Amino acid sequence: MRLGWFGLAAALLCAGPAGAADFRLALSSSPTSLDPQFHNLAANSNVAADLFETLVRMDPDSRITPGLAESWRRLDDRTWEFKLRPNARFHDGTPLTAADVIWSLDRPPTLVGSPAGYVMFTRGIVGKTAVDDHTVRLTTNGPYPVLLNDLTTIFIVSRKATEGANPEDFSSGKAVVGTGPYRFVSYARDDRVQTARFDGYWGDKAAWDHATIRFIPANAARLAALLAGDVDAIEGVPTPDLAQVKADPKLVFAQKISGRLIYFYLDSGRDDSPFVTAKDGGKLAHNPLRDVRVRQALTIAINRQAIADRVMAGLGYPTNNLVPETLFGYDPTLAIPKFDPDAAKKMLAEAGYPDGFGLTIHAPNNRFVNDAQIAQAVAQMFARIGIAAKVEAMPMASYAGRGAKGEFSFGLIGYGAQTGESSSTLRAIIACARKESGGGLFNWSFFCDPEVDALIDRALTTVDDPARLALLQQAAHRAITEGAILPIHFQATTWAARQGIAITPRTDERTFAGSFRPAP
Repeated sequence: MRLGWFGLAAALLCAGPAGAADFRLALSSSPTSLDPQFHNLAANSNVAADLFETLVRMDPDSRITPGLAESWRRLDDRTWEFKLRPNARFHDGTPLTAADVIWSLDRPPTLVGSPAGYVMFTRGIVGKTAVDDHTVRLTTNGPYPVLLNDLTTIFIVSRKATEGANPEDFSSGKAVVGTGPYRFVSYARDDRVQTARFDGYWGDKAAWDHATIRFIPANAARLAALLAGDVDAIEGVPTPDLAQVKADPKLVFAQKISGRLIYFYLDSGRDDSPFVTAKDGGKLAHNPLRDVRVRQALTIAINRQAIADRVMAGLGYPTNNLVPETLFGYDPTLAIPKFDPDAAKKMLAEAGYPDGFGLTIHAPNNRFVNDAQIAQAVAQMFARIGIAAKVEAMPMASYAGRGAKGEFSFGLIGYGAQTGESSSTLRAIIACARKESGGGLFNWSFFCDPEVDALIDRALTTVDDPARLALLQQAAHRAITEGAILPIHFQATTWAARQGIAITPRTDERTFAGSFRPAP
């Protein structure tokens, strides 16, 4: 039915944005918090990216560039010095100082109740010194080759505004005081965030006087809002409408392969897993997902190419890796598993499950490209090897919280290489969950292999790039072979906007007002 009204709705488009002074962007999921350090979630980072900044940042191709630090130098293997921009100011007019940077780096471990924070990106920094108001010296606990990469994830907050702040202070905007090109105006939970240009910004002025970020989870509704002129740009063009959007002269379209890995986590660490049962729904004596033969059977029971062709409409790039080949850490020896349901059935029988078992696949239904549809397709593939799988999909806001609490046994999720290489992915979703180190923050598989962790730790202290690459590849190879996760594909991210707007597509999938400008 959507295709039937596409042409009619497109006629509602006017020649350009509703007004050059205002911009309205629709995202697919809403933030769980406006505190930019509380929950390491893409939806939160998208909103934060207009309001806050990092010391160093990633450009659209995930290359490190200056941010609030205009320059830096390594004094020795353990000491780095950063020069802050002297004209950077917070939205309340307060100058950015080294004290704010130190506060921002000290803050993540202190946040109580954070479902997945940023500790793994700050734990290696053991010393912080304010040489003067605009010079910060950081000391690490050893050689730290990924310090710059890690610093691209830590938003700098105002100590004055955030010291003693509670969640309500962020929801009301009282504590939302950054240095970004836009300043906070208002927030309506699960509906929108309104911002305005920050005239005191140190860099190029924001393109829009006002930017409103709306949250519209349903794909059809998000596209309809664009076609009706209710918003000026969207992320996540629905795959059934790709051809029509690309062909419409009143729209502009952008697409880019991302570093986001779409994968299935599977509970290999607990004897009693909540959503693994006998085929009749009864309780099993043991969790079959703990057996590596079962995990290997599941991975070859998935037809990744069929998912790419039939579900993703060309927006998925099948893989068995943690990062695409353009990023540091890619392992060319990790071949895409051959789809072989007969061999999978044999493996299950060898593991003691000749008739299979019952399994609930959980998935978000509004975060990744065709996320719920992928889960449904895999459930059908599992049926061919005797796995009685059912799917439960829900909005990402609910899914993320429940997944972080370990409520699921098997599910679909995505993780982007935040720091532009595989070390962040290994630390976040593969490493043993260790609160003190921040490792395994998104390890919903409960996978834990000391040998993999040792390889990760060695890589994080190896300055020689070829040697570090080999360590990262070894860690990834062992983890994937052991079935820590089941990689599916890297997704292509899509955007569409009304005529007269230029889009800057990003490898890291970030979608924020700063990614759009009036076309020249």
